[in-house]
Amino acid sequence: MVAKKRNLVVAQSGGPTPVINCSLRGVVETCRQMPDVFGTVFAGYHGIEGVLQEALLDLSAQSADEIALLSVTPSAGAIGSCRYKLREANTEDFERVIDVLKAHDVGYFLYNGGNDSMDTANKVAQLAQERGLDLVAVGVPKTIDNDVGDSAFQLIDHTPGYGSVARYWATMVAGANEENRGASPSDPVLVMQAMGRRIGYIPAAARLADPDREMPLLIVLAESGMGLAELADRINDMLRQRGRALVVVSEGLKLGDLGELADSFGHTQFSSSKTTVAQTVVNYLNEVGLQARGAARYNLSGTHQRHDMITASTVDQAEAYAVGRKAALMAAEGQSGYMATILRDEGPIYGVHYDSVPLEQVANSERVFPAEWITADGTDVSDAFVRYARPLIGEDWPSVPLVNGMPRFARLEQRFADRMLPGYVPQAYR
Repeated sequence: MVAKKRNLVVAQSGGPTPVINCSLRGVVETCRQMPDVFGTVFAGYHGIEGVLQEALLDLSAQSADEIALLSVTPSAGAIGSCRYKLREANTEDFERVIDVLKAHDVGYFLYNGGNDSMDTANKVAQLAQERGLDLVAVGVPKTIDNDVGDSAFQLIDHTPGYGSVARYWATMVAGANEENRGASPSDPVLVMQAMGRRIGYIPAAARLADPDREMPLLIVLAESGMGLAELADRINDMLRQRGRALVVVSEGLKLGDLGELADSFGHTQFSSSKTTVAQTVVNYLNEVGLQARGAARYNLSGTHQRHDMITASTVDQAEAYAVGRKAALMAAEGQSGYMATILRDEGPIYGVHYDSVPLEQVANSERVFPAEWITADGTDVSDAFVRYARPLIGEDWPSVPLVNGMPRFARLEQRFADRMLPGYVPQAYR
């Protein structure tokens, strides 16, 4: 007897990445290749909020060409994202998720996101098991911060999205160095602030622009614990030695009250703060004085770091697609309660393979930047980090189609499943 095929819902949560839609494409195209297993593929429009509101975008109705274009479409605009957390006390939300999945004959639920998203996927998997619901829940990893998993890199080597933001920073620092070489008589110090909250993987990637350490480059991670006075001393030392300084700082470097705001997950949104680390550092430098003529200035990259497709890593694109495909295959095999993962092959030649890890091991995890990868003076990262990160940024530019000189991104038809349940307001909105 052939098992009845069931519908699938895929959704995204948290901050986007340049390659998040590569994973979405991997899911959709794999499901289309297995019509005896998967019925209609829906997207929860704007993540779990879309599931709660029964806003299910029909991905099976989309053309193959538009689905293919997802690989060159950055950020989360195609199906939306959210920062909505399913909390233990919000029992009505959990009941609603189950009701929506039942109403639309959903047998597979794939959630793409970071550590908090894996928590959501885990909770849905556990709830389905408790209720005896025939549902397979699988996690799909992504985050530019690279902070999902464990610091031994045994659960996941790196997350899709990180390779592209690392390449962005390597590219930007290379360009900034050319700017600073010319402008240094009047602007000897350029401070650049990187995303990543208090985890240092993103600012560390600046070293990929200069692995031989030829630039006057200082990299100060939040983990360094460095204060303003010490940082100013290090910058002035560089000015005495080289006459100019490029300084990359973590947005989460602890320099006192920045007037930070937090999202619904409780994560600090540094780009929404009243002031920033980069501005604080520049203000301090210009107040205490530089050991060179001119003034310090700063650059803030903002969300451009996570939606720039032109500097995306082709390695990251391919791996994001493959991990989405792996998640769909896991779903087809009934592997509920697991996350698809990327593990690095042993040996000197870079390669990866795809496996699975229990969601409970990665849910709400927060991998830290290894202390041994930070140099003793706190202003650089080690060659071991360079060896880890260098393969992730690839060797070539992504191929982005242009129409009238502008990138041609995927544009999905807004075709939604008919609503079968009464309207619902998520509990956190009330």
